[in-house]
Amino acid sequence: MTTVIGGIALALLVGVGFAAAARRIRQPAVVGEIAAGICLGPSLLGLLPGDLPEKFFPDEARAHLGTAAQIGLILFMFVIGWEFDGTSFSGRRKSTGIIWLSSIACPLALGMGLAALIYGTYGTVNGKETGMFEFTLYLGVAMSITAFPVLARIVADQGLQFSRAGALSLALAAADDVLAWCMLALVVALVTATGTGAFVTMLLWSLVYVAGMLWIVKPALRKVTDRLPLTPGPQIMVIAACGAFGSAWLTSEIGIHAIFGAFFFGLVMPRDRRLMQSAFGPMESASKLLLPLFFVVTGLSVDLTTITGQGLLVMLAVIAVACVGKLGGVAIPARLTGMNWRDATVLGLLMNTRGLTELVILNVGLQLGLLTVELFSAMVIMALVTTAMAAPLLSALLARQNERAHEELLKSRPAVSAISSPK
Repeated sequence: MTTVIGGIALALLVGVGFAAAARRIRQPAVVGEIAAGICLGPSLLGLLPGDLPEKFFPDEARAHLGTAAQIGLILFMFVIGWEFDGTSFSGRRKSTGIIWLSSIACPLALGMGLAALIYGTYGTVNGKETGMFEFTLYLGVAMSITAFPVLARIVADQGLQFSRAGALSLALAAADDVLAWCMLALVVALVTATGTGAFVTMLLWSLVYVAGMLWIVKPALRKVTDRLPLTPGPQIMVIAACGAFGSAWLTSEIGIHAIFGAFFFGLVMPRDRRLMQSAFGPMESASKLLLPLFFVVTGLSVDLTTITGQGLLVMLAVIAVACVGKLGGVAIPARLTGMNWRDATVLGLLMNTRGLTELVILNVGLQLGLLTVELFSAMVIMALVTTAMAAPLLSALLARQNERAHEELLKSRPAVSAISSPK
């Protein structure tokens, strides 16, 4: 147990240090945290003498670290579901429908195409052959994700929250992620079901779960919220946490992974100001405290030394497909539907960020036996690259726009002076 405590302390310390370093170079904290997790694993720490990853995080301690990481992940997914606001997308359905469909369809199709090409090399995991349809669909879904929390932070840092591209990116990312989670649930059901009958049973129980949450739990939560005092006590946070963990346990029992239960319970939670003031902040803080452990657990599974020459080419292809599918799949239809190239490119860059949400999906794929260590490592690097590239490219793009606006203002001044001066 002392080794576990020491490992937790090390993970939190390194995670905070890397996050601070990322902020200093104007990157989201998640970029530093992902890098910290990779560095604490065999990719960097393992290269030093003494087998340090095994010393700091031995096998018997990793189970405890994994449990703590799962707790943080469940709280994180619950908070994300609670933050989701469907009304932000409803008012833009007609003008953004094409962009939204393309933002999912393009990376999904390109990801499935790439998966089909590399299936012969990566279709067998730990001596067991994966189903081609499950493998290709999973990789397509992994390419389609956008990290809503990281995106929101980048939008705020760049001052884009009141711009058309910034507001639209938040709405599109929220809708993208909900659809991607649904498709991932389908992949999980396909992989975990032992036969057609078991798969149908799992789907039926999933429908029962969704119906119960929407028609029973959601109205009940609303009635309880209406009876809350003006200043609810701390027990509200405990009740919300019980609901998140209970819903996560239920979906895990059904067979569609615990993260879906936590996320869906967040979706049905009332957006009441009193409730969010009492419970949202503490639960978000708890998730942020434990999430560095999730990055470490992920980093221990990433081994860049396993990437061969062919694996390097696959990693570059993964990054290229991810960028072309998401950035191009958003920017081009945005331009075709009337947005100028500058705003369309900004929108595409924002939607191309993947961050922590991508790591969640990749860990699910690793647990399901859909990813080899080499492909998992390549996908993690893709998540890191696509997230890290957003801020500097956006800053350069916005700076260039400001320079052009300043030049145009200077050019217009002589004309204005000539008009305003007396004859």
